[in-house]
Amino acid sequence: MNIFTQRLRQTLAVAVMAGCAFCAQAKIEQVRFAVDPTYPPFESKTPQGKLVGFDIDLGNALCTQMQAKCVWVESQFDGMIPALKARKFDAILSDMGITEERLKQIDFTAPLYDTHTQLIARKGAGILPTVESLKGKTVGVEQGTVQERYALAKWQPHGVTVVPYGDQAQVESDLVSGRLDAVFTDAAQAAIGFLKHPQGKDFELAGPIIQDPIIGPGTAIGLRKGDTELKTALDNAFVEIKKNGTFDQIQKRYFATDISIQP
Repeated sequence: MNIFTQRLRQTLAVAVMAGCAFCAQAKIEQVRFAVDPTYPPFESKTPQGKLVGFDIDLGNALCTQMQAKCVWVESQFDGMIPALKARKFDAILSDMGITEERLKQIDFTAPLYDTHTQLIARKGAGILPTVESLKGKTVGVEQGTVQERYALAKWQPHGVTVVPYGDQAQVESDLVSGRLDAVFTDAAQAAIGFLKHPQGKDFELAGPIIQDPIIGPGTAIGLRKGDTELKTALDNAFVEIKKNGTFDQIQKRYFATDISIQP
């Protein structure tokens, strides 16, 4: 058993134990969540500047369960871990996958949900997520994501040009303009976000989903190492909103399929 598997099992064990510890946890008054508002349907902003999306609803539900105040702090995705460690906010709730590399720097709550990773390409282009298909082509990724790490490790050494961007909106803009041949991203984000909008009408999810240890086993809330009080409170709150049906109600607002972690 490798270290990553051990750490993941420890995280899951805490989730199972969370219900037993609910009555003993310390009161959390406020949680400052980091969010990158360029990633619908997980998080984005309305024309009026209001934060909306799946992660926003999920965070608000967790805070309600904890009887705590939710504060949302906007941040670029690739700078979230350093900013978390610098105490600019308390937690990361921005579709951040659990990976071995991230576990070296931060802790995570129990896994919350699991979406897939896939390429987006122009319809009929025949592009697949393989070295053979992508060689000589240009693939866009958002900086700091598992998709960037996978593409740099698996594709770039074999003749694929990988271009990181500061936010997802920039990636999608360059795909539409033809500067990119494909985008490597969260499949749920693509299917419900970009591909549902007019600018995505000529594009599609291309090829099979990618499953790899670099991608990780699911998404959770990122926390500073040693912040056991907040971790326990969030894990307990998540157990409760799963039990009372709140999580299921939230996911059905945004996704056609069940993205919950399966036992």
